[in-house]
Amino acid sequence: MGKTIPEKARFLKKLKEAGFNVPDLIYVSAEDITGENFNDLNTFLENHRESYKVIARSAHPREEFFKGGTFDSLETYADLNGIKYARKRIVNSFKTNNRLSILRQQLFNNAPQIDPDEMGVMVMPFIDGIPVMAKMIRDYWEFGYSRDRIHKVQSEPYITKTPHDTKLLDISEAVQNHLGFKCEIEYIISEDGTIYIVQAKDISRIEILEEKESNLSVRLNRIRRIRKRKNYRERPIFVMDNRQFYIRIVSKCEDFMNGSNGSKTGLESILNVIEAYEKELELFALQHERYAVLGFQVQVPPPLYQIVNHYLDDTPELQKILSKALSANIYMIDYFLAEADTLLASNKIKLKMCTHDAYGIDTIRNPIWHVEWNTDRHDEVVKKFKKLGFVTGDTVGIEIDSSETPIVHRL
Repeated sequence: MGKTIPEKARFLKKLKEAGFNVPDLIYVSAEDITGENFNDLNTFLENHRESYKVIARSAHPREEFFKGGTFDSLETYADLNGIKYARKRIVNSFKTNNRLSILRQQLFNNAPQIDPDEMGVMVMPFIDGIPVMAKMIRDYWEFGYSRDRIHKVQSEPYITKTPHDTKLLDISEAVQNHLGFKCEIEYIISEDGTIYIVQAKDISRIEILEEKESNLSVRLNRIRRIRKRKNYRERPIFVMDNRQFYIRIVSKCEDFMNGSNGSKTGLESILNVIEAYEKELELFALQHERYAVLGFQVQVPPPLYQIVNHYLDDTPELQKILSKALSANIYMIDYFLAEADTLLASNKIKLKMCTHDAYGIDTIRNPIWHVEWNTDRHDEVVKKFKKLGFVTGDTVGIEIDSSETPIVHRL
């Protein structure tokens, strides 16, 4: 399996050989890494020492069966140790930040079992610029622009049918024609305007709802109706209140300090609260392919976080164990939030979306929704949700009216 060249590297090499502007790249298999066969890699790195930095992209032989962005890419130093470090991080992410996403895709999308030890890497020079993703939807091209790191003042991610440079349209059509199938193309636009192709993914097997509806539908003339439903979505919800979660931890800490739980089970009872919460998150994510998070309190209030992280300072070894568990728990919450396609929360909460999250092929059918209320209304809105009895496991309907105002109700 390790000798199979992954789709990511295979398509880019094909495009580069055809004269497209693809950065230099090298695919290093898992077998070459474990066998320390680095001759070709060392030669590649020698030719790019002046960059000081390269990007190591995940390149697993079975990666094409997973959603784009499932596995990591890391900026690293342009030397052998940098590549080894990046690959180790990418492999370790199977058990940490990518674990829940992998499990969900295997459960809901029939993605195959995957061995992290077969992970290779594709190494390319690091190019600082604006990420752009292109794909054909029905009979038109769509271009998604991400935040860039070049300009001080940045815009939000956006989608357009009209790219900033018409060459993007010409290149996209040429790439798709050359590869011979519908593909999702990732570009980096450098500071001087140079367009680099950094990935092409085969999306011909992915069903796009708009195309299916177009091919299997009949257009009529008009409709007469009294009630008009504009934009609508139904989702099971997980009610997240991390303030109450930390209050439970504080209560267990007090019991421990007062000796009411006994020395044998004191710390264990605190850790059990954290573990039970993490299991609740994972179980919910594995029960529902699409779900929403209703954020009464998504971010842990800093005072509570400080209190819990210093509550057991009189027993430093125990505090160290607790602080480590709390740190890991914050990541677990992030992984859970990253799998939700709908977040209902204060506008103080900002979603950090990568290129695939914002407008990858998988978001066409189920785009990410961030339904907000103003921060100054937070207490009022949460109180109303609680009064109406919104709890984890409820199904909610979210309707967006003609003025783009969202209305949420229990079903």
